Amino acid sequence: MGGRQWKIAGRVFDLSRHGLIMGVLNVTPDSFSDGGKFLAVEKAVEHGLTMVGEGAQIIDVGGESTRPGAASVAVEEELRRVVPVIKKLRAKIDIVISIDTSKAQVARAAIEAGASIVNDVTGGRGDREMMPFVAEIKAAFIIMHMQGDPRTMQSDPRYVDVISEVADFFRQQYACAVECGIDPMAIAFDPGIGFGKTLEHNLDLLAQLERIRVHKRPLVVGVSRKSFLAKLTGSSEMNDRLASAVALTSVLRARGADVFRVHDVKENVNALRVTEAILQKAK
Repeated sequence: MGGRQWKIAGRVFDLSRHGLIMGVLNVTPDSFSDGGKFLAVEKAVEHGLTMVGEGAQIIDVGGESTRPGAASVAVEEELRRVVPVIKKLRAKIDIVISIDTSKAQVARAAIEAGASIVNDVTGGRGDREMMPFVAEIKAAFIIMHMQGDPRTMQSDPRYVDVISEVADFFRQQYACAVECGIDPMAIAFDPGIGFGKTLEHNLDLLAQLERIRVHKRPLVVGVSRKSFLAKLTGSSEMNDRLASAVALTSVLRARGADVFRVHDVKENVNALRVTEAILQKAK
């Protein structure tokens, strides 16, 4: 798995031995799997603390749904949703907090409230102020690949070669980020499973993770509860996606994934730890 390291708020995480579980905390009314469930601040904070208790090392707070077909949210509304949650989480526990946003203004408020990672689904393209801000504040930065935008991304995604196109995008955005002054050690990449990809595109990317890794940076994967799992299993029940997602955490760790963005923390933590124990013996 190499010697991949990720710098977050001055702390360096060695991901070659232990991957990280990132718990998803959607503070939205319309996210695809838990929309509205944690919209109230106290409920959201309680759920965040539960995920930490189950072993999450990062809590990823998002105030704008990026499910297929989702409409954009005004900055003021996004701020109203996420800032109080981040402040209360930070006051209660010392945990790495990530802000899932493509707006520099929201990222700034979230960092001031206690977040230390900016997770941008547009990979820095959605707001030209984003990369300069991340450089200024010395935050960690997740660059995700998405073809199109949430409103249109699943209408008819097409690639000549999805592997090379995603890798080229990572190289391009890495160069932009470094040119803006972002610490290369603070950068991680996410192939954006389900973001402007067909089932076959998703499977190709997951099967060939090392081909999309650039500059030895960590890879973040988010497959939890996504619809492609239902297509593979033939079940439309959300609960039936859990076992598939947990299995993928194990498989993808063995294939080079470093950070796992999940809704069901306990099950994925257990799968990751067992997998890593075996991988250590296999060296």
